[in-house]
Formats: sequence, structure tokens, C-alpha cells
Amino acid sequence: MLEQKEIIGEVKVIVFRLKDEEYGVDVNQVKSIEKLEHITRVPRTPAFVKGVINLRGVVTPIIDLRNRFSLEETAYTESTRIIIVAVGELEVGLIVDAANDVIDIPVNAIEPPPEVVGGVEAAYLRGVAKLEKRLLILLNLDKVLSNEEIKQLDSFEG
Repeated sequence: MLEQKEIIGEVKVIVFRLKDEEYGVDVNQVKSIEKLEHITRVPRTPAFVKGVINLRGVVTPIIDLRNRFSLEETAYTESTRIIIVAVGELEVGLIVDAANDVIDIPVNAIEPPPEVVGGVEAAYLRGVAKLEKRLLILLNLDKVLSNEEIKQLDSFEG
């Protein structure tokens, strides 16, 4: 008789804060976490695209996640960070209220996302992780931007 072994795995995520919620993105998609710097506005872009920065010689589009998720905008603070992530071939900066830490989440602690969490549509979510007293919303970066938006942002690099 075969023994049934439960496959236990972990997902390593970068935890960041938007409004009163904690979010996580897969550490493998994160290139770096930067302090907020001057963002050059680009005309005729969606409101959530704040502009571009020159990051070590690479022009990187910057997206305000609060704006993308239709959350109220607030003034940037000392703890505001830009998380540089890879979405397909494109590197994009995501403005977040704070980047807290890196944690391992057991795969069995991740549940499918409800329709809406903290005002964020389920389409943008990979799941929700329940960790002791924390609830962590896991983003699906491939869905945060549509293919058309990625093509438009890709044209900024060059």
C-alpha cells in the first residue's frame, strides 16, 4: 500500500503595505526595492502610470498601485518604496506605502482569492494567505497589467 505524503512547499514573498492591507509578491519576480525618487511624467498615459525613472541606466515605468487598485491616494512618506518587479520581459516599478519584509508562506496556507479583497479585484490576486494573526493578499503581477498596457509601458524603455 502506498503511503500518502502531503507535499508541503513554501512560497517566498516580499511583503508590502497599501493602505491598511498587507500584500505579497513572489520574491522571484522582485528585482529590487528602492526609495522614492524623482519620477518623470509621461504624457498620454493612464492615471496609474506615474511616469518613468532612470534606474541605473534603465528607463523604468512606475505604477502607483493605490491608483491602479482604485484606493484613495495619499501623500508619499519616508516609508514609501518602489518595488522593481519583472512582468514578463518588462521591468516595472510599483509604488507602495511600505515594504516590510520577506517571509516564507506554506503553500497549504494559501486560499483562492474571494471576489474582492480590500477593494482589489480578484483578477489581480493569486490568493490569500492566512498566517497566525495576519492576512496576506498575494498579487498576480501578470494580471495587474493587461497585455496592451505592458506593450505601452515597454515602449518607454529604450
